[in-house]
Amino acid sequence: MKKFSLMLMLVVAAFANQNAYAQMKNTNPMVGGAAMLRSMDIVDNAVNSADHTTLVASVKVAGLVETLKSKGPFTVFAPTNAAFDKLPAGTVEALVKPENKAMLTKILTYHVLAGKFDSKAIAKRIKAGGGTAQFKTVSGGNLWAWMSGDNLMLKDEKGGTSTVSIANVYQSNGVIHVVDTVLMPN
Repeated sequence: MKKFSLMLMLVVAAFANQNAYAQMKNTNPMVGGAAMLRSMDIVDNAVNSADHTTLVASVKVAGLVETLKSKGPFTVFAPTNAAFDKLPAGTVEALVKPENKAMLTKILTYHVLAGKFDSKAIAKRIKAGGGTAQFKTVSGGNLWAWMSGDNLMLKDEKGGTSTVSIANVYQSNGVIHVVDTVLMPN
């Protein structure tokens, strides 16, 4: 148990160190070449990220802009454009068609948790879960989180995994964690 506690403390320290400079300055890390301002909401920050144009366009098509601009708080695991590019050819184009709005909405809300879960809160849940934490998403599905070395990993309901590449991007209505793979619900 002491070994596990020490490992978890090291994981929390790694997360803290990742953004230590940004947090000392009371700012967020840069995402997609843009400053992410704590005073702005999830949508207003995301539209400034060059790495999240596919996500932003999809949120607009799904009609989720007002929801993600609301008070929240929300935790968003935000896939990059490169994450969407990993999907089979034609998937994004098909999902943004009007007849697929329900499926697009389900996939996008699968990336959202009700509440603010920064890396410390996630690490606490991982510790309480004996190395794995389960989260209920806004879509009603489940996501699992664990640590692999210094990396926070997520597993979706289809068994796919994603790595958090930038953690703790604080927003006025929650927190974003940038992820490298689109998470897929059942």
